[in-house]
Amino acid sequence: MWSSLWRSRDRFSLDELRFFMERQVMGEFVRILKVSRTVSVSRQLLQTMSIMIQNLKSEHAIYYLFSNEHINFLITYAFDFKNEELLSYYISFLRAISVKLDKNTISLFVKTQNEEVVSFPLYVEAIRFAFHEENMIRTAVRALTLNVYHVGDESVNRFVVKAPHADYFSNLLTYFRKQCIDLNGLVSETLKNPDSDTTTAILAAVDEIEDDLYYISDVISAGIPDVGRLITDKIMQLLILPLLLPSLQLDAANDIQIGAITSLYLLCCILRIVKIKDLANTIAAALFCSPEAFIADSETKLNGYVPDHVHEIQQPENENVIEVNGCSKQIMQSLSSSSQVRTEDIFSKGVSHSTLRDALLSYITVGDDLQVLGSLSMLATLLQTKELDEIMLDALGILPQRKQHKKLLLQALVGEDSREDQLFSLGSSSIRDEFNCELDGHLQTLKDQYGVACSSLELGTTPSAHRFQVLHTLVSLFCRSNISPETLWDGGWLFRQLLPYSEAEFNSQHLKLLKDSYKNCTCALLEETRGTWPDLLVSILRDEWKKCKRAMEASSPPKEPKCILFPLEKSSADDVLPSESSIISGEKMCKVVKEFCCVSFCTFTVSNFLFSFPFQVFVLLHQLHIFSLGRALPDQPPTCLPSDIPENSRARTAGLDASGPKLGAELRLVDAVPCRIAFERGKERHFCFLAISVGTSGWILLAEELPLKKHYGIIRIVAPLAGSNPTIDEKHSRWLHLRIRPSTLPVLDPAKSITHGKAKTKALVDGRWTLAFRDDESCKTALSMIIEEFDLQSSEVKRRLNSLLNIEGGIDVPDTSLQPSEASSSTQTPSNSS
Repeated sequence: MWSSLWRSRDRFSLDELRFFMERQVMGEFVRILKVSRTVSVSRQLLQTMSIMIQNLKSEHAIYYLFSNEHINFLITYAFDFKNEELLSYYISFLRAISVKLDKNTISLFVKTQNEEVVSFPLYVEAIRFAFHEENMIRTAVRALTLNVYHVGDESVNRFVVKAPHADYFSNLLTYFRKQCIDLNGLVSETLKNPDSDTTTAILAAVDEIEDDLYYISDVISAGIPDVGRLITDKIMQLLILPLLLPSLQLDAANDIQIGAITSLYLLCCILRIVKIKDLANTIAAALFCSPEAFIADSETKLNGYVPDHVHEIQQPENENVIEVNGCSKQIMQSLSSSSQVRTEDIFSKGVSHSTLRDALLSYITVGDDLQVLGSLSMLATLLQTKELDEIMLDALGILPQRKQHKKLLLQALVGEDSREDQLFSLGSSSIRDEFNCELDGHLQTLKDQYGVACSSLELGTTPSAHRFQVLHTLVSLFCRSNISPETLWDGGWLFRQLLPYSEAEFNSQHLKLLKDSYKNCTCALLEETRGTWPDLLVSILRDEWKKCKRAMEASSPPKEPKCILFPLEKSSADDVLPSESSIISGEKMCKVVKEFCCVSFCTFTVSNFLFSFPFQVFVLLHQLHIFSLGRALPDQPPTCLPSDIPENSRARTAGLDASGPKLGAELRLVDAVPCRIAFERGKERHFCFLAISVGTSGWILLAEELPLKKHYGIIRIVAPLAGSNPTIDEKHSRWLHLRIRPSTLPVLDPAKSITHGKAKTKALVDGRWTLAFRDDESCKTALSMIIEEFDLQSSEVKRRLNSLLNIEGGIDVPDTSLQPSEASSSTQTPSNSS
């Protein structure tokens, strides 16, 4: 009985709400607000209303609360928004209402006349704060607008796209343009001063820009008629035509507000995030225009005005040379037919880069690392943009091979070019006519809607000519020596997507260029077998092979577009260590291995492609049997297995096994040379010196002789043999100087690396030993022992790589090893110096 008296009430039930409404509490709230003069009352009222609305679950309860003008009065009330906390509560209140909107409840917040919405305070008041400096307020307003758009009420949709409310979308793009210009300022500062601490600011700006684009994409996907077209027009008129595209020219004017690197990033983001078919095709079509077509009247375009007149493309002075997208027709014809075209023939100084597409390709052949990466990102983004018509991909020369094959097969099925010899010939008249007709349609749209004229492709031009140009550009990239391996991986990824189906599109000159590049990489790799870090060479090669394979076979390029906004990371020791440091040598070796893996992959891929066709196969340096008949790239490079330790080796005589020496272990001191060394001033110690190699590893050992066990000792100190750089002192012929490198490379351990010139940990430095021997002959014996064991170590590394490098296949590498007899009389640095 007592429990019934104290039974708790459901404060949010329908009965409770009816009790609330019948007593006109909402009216009382409005009365209190009218007579109140303190901010705290307004703040508490808005907070209470927000909490109450958020907790309404019943449809009847929602109608009870919204079915009078009290809510609209609160929405339009003139609050004192100078108080930032009050503004936050107000926006939260509006957002809470928007969450409850549907096709039925939204009618309670609008006023109509002749079935057309003439007033919508909730939406109008909210977008007043759409560009507030506080991010949380902007986010809440955007959430509210999306809630409105997703209701799907046709009259409301017409309301938001009519003037003056349609200005919201223009203002949204204007705000976005300002963010883009601000980002460019940060990027420009970073490029001018790589040591400036702008990384955090750039990342924050990038996050906000991408958030804005995702919001724009969400607005479009809400399904409001004409919004996609309206946003497309504003993006083109306010951003792409006056700012982004003009900056892509190689010699952009200084007054361009956005640099090429920032422009490439923004174009990639827009194509990746804003899924509008017309927008994607218009951007692609604009790449066939000259930069001058966008520079004229740029100020008027910035104000949203598109001129009626057309900017005509000037004809070349030489009437006998017809320009086709920056390449003369004579050169383009030679590209399609000649098998001995030179790399310089495509982008020589005598050829005009008359279109933005040519500028993109020129960045790859002559640009710096970031320009190359930016252009590759742009091409890869276009290739992956599903909204882009295949005819535009074909025109750009980047239609993937699988789509080429599908397209040709469909044409064969409907009776066009059905013969097998024509199926893979992309120069047929029907394909050419269709190609030019569809592309001209996109170019005409660009002219009619935005007043930008692009020169149509010359009659007779085929997609194969443009595809050949792109392939040649990528091959030229693989022959460049001043581009980072990671950037080459992006080029390799794109190259793999575009492998052609026709012999005419990939000629012997391409293979020769790749072979020469591969030969250079191989020679550099072989030099590292006698460098400072040969003991790590095989393992690094295997690791990098995996990384390169994963990058090449990924569904997307290895690097995200935003990577182009940051200068490439410096070597972890550029500003810390001298150039002769073993750490510098180790990082150089890692770069050589990366380049070798990248060029090898591209070469292997081409070889694999050639094996599958019934014509002459150009044999490269490797006998690539595993790649014939379409077999997949192996997970590991085909290196040889480790060899057994020879019976007559020093390691076997000393009693060492494949695991190598261990501190405190016992070993035989056969061939050991007595010496002295002081690791601390005034504290000289006596040791027995040994240089020993086991397979691809080698060590310098200092052991203490056991007094009770003749010819045996205990290992006290172990140092790497490679990179020891032994040198007999010029004045004291009994002294042997050694450089002692670290046992591991910091570059292989990210936790120990140095980013942007700032050390995370203390940089490793090389040690310096000076060993004193009892006489000149003992010193020379120790030197000869080091050289002999290093030669064995280097030879084993070469043997392990033999099947991969195909040393017998024509790469002549001079034997730089010194014989002990030659080294014994030398006081200079032997061949294993770095």
